[in-house]
Amino acid sequence: MILTDQQILAEIEKGTIVIEPFDRSCLGTNSYDVHLGRYLATYRDAVLDARRHNEIDTFEMDATEGFVLQPGQLYLGVTAEYTETHATVPFLEGKSSVGRLGIDIHATAGKGDVGFCNHWTLEISVSVPVRVYPGMPIGQLIYFLVQGEVATLYNRKPSAKYNHRTDRPVESMMWQNTF
Repeated sequence: MILTDQQILAEIEKGTIVIEPFDRSCLGTNSYDVHLGRYLATYRDAVLDARRHNEIDTFEMDATEGFVLQPGQLYLGVTAEYTETHATVPFLEGKSSVGRLGIDIHATAGKGDVGFCNHWTLEISVSVPVRVYPGMPIGQLIYFLVQGEVATLYNRKPSAKYNHRTDRPVESMMWQNTF
């Protein structure tokens, strides 16, 4: 079941959902709008290797000029909002207005885990050149109820690779897996 606006507010009041900064006007009927943070990143190498640490170059977008995203380039972005979810499963979906500009905000990582506490890294790609700006609405968080007890929250898992709090995009940590 998806939480409604009133249920999201109740979870925020209980402290099981944290959104910083929180703006009541961003709360929809059953979602919360999140915004593009000021940092983007690109990978240094043209060929990425799943077995090694692929380094990124991070840069700050100009608030007035924005930045033009180009097709064929993967950009890592980040939400302006820091979030925590302690009793629900968060899903991040792109806003329809963003999709209609040809922007995809995630390749595969739209679901968070119970216990995720951080800014969301976005895997951004575009089908046509698009100028984006820090602070623009980029996605919406939808919260689903979980059934049963969670044995280990994400932020308490020793193997969790994305626990370090940061307002900058985080590169893939696939290289830390054994395969």
